[in-house]
Amino acid sequence: MHFKRVESYARGMTASDNLDVTRCFGTGSPIYESYHDEEWGVPIHDDRHLFELLILEGAQAGLSWETILKRRETYRAAFDNFEIEKVAKYGSDKIAALLHDEGIIRNKLKVNAAIKNANVALDIQKEFGSLDAYFWAFVPGSKPLQPDFNSMSEVPPGDTKESIATSKDLNKRGMTFVGPTITYAFMQSAGMTNDHQTTCPRHQACKDMA
Repeated sequence: MHFKRVESYARGMTASDNLDVTRCFGTGSPIYESYHDEEWGVPIHDDRHLFELLILEGAQAGLSWETILKRRETYRAAFDNFEIEKVAKYGSDKIAALLHDEGIIRNKLKVNAAIKNANVALDIQKEFGSLDAYFWAFVPGSKPLQPDFNSMSEVPPGDTKESIATSKDLNKRGMTFVGPTITYAFMQSAGMTNDHQTTCPRHQACKDMA
């Protein structure tokens, strides 16, 4: 998920009411505002949540993140709350049901990718102990990157050395829908990089969480 414009507040920010500040993105869309103010950039270390983000970022390919956010609860219901072991065992009947579920993006390649990626995720857990240990090893010191962008126009399109390394390794292990742009968006969502612009109050809030 990448943003190329700076947007001013329309209705105030959850974490900074009554302050004349700038939200990085999302103003005007309640679901986007909530995501920006409460989730984006917050460091995540729970395997189930990391897997969910990876699959949803892949589902976003060619679409807007808002489209996915609006379907997130139906995705969770359809994919057994993204319990990795359950998704890894999906067979033809479950795939058929998913492809008829109007609450998700009914793309056969993306649905099959979720199942394939779940099986790879299980292998990663066996090798590294957890997805948490695996993914966070791609950032120095396993700590969130703090790039201090002054505007969202400075945010890279996805071809950072960390996202490229993550993408290459995931592809080598057999995952799909994990190109550098998707893995960078995943890193942003998982708080592996704090891409809130410096004028946004969430920048320091997420920095403090590191």
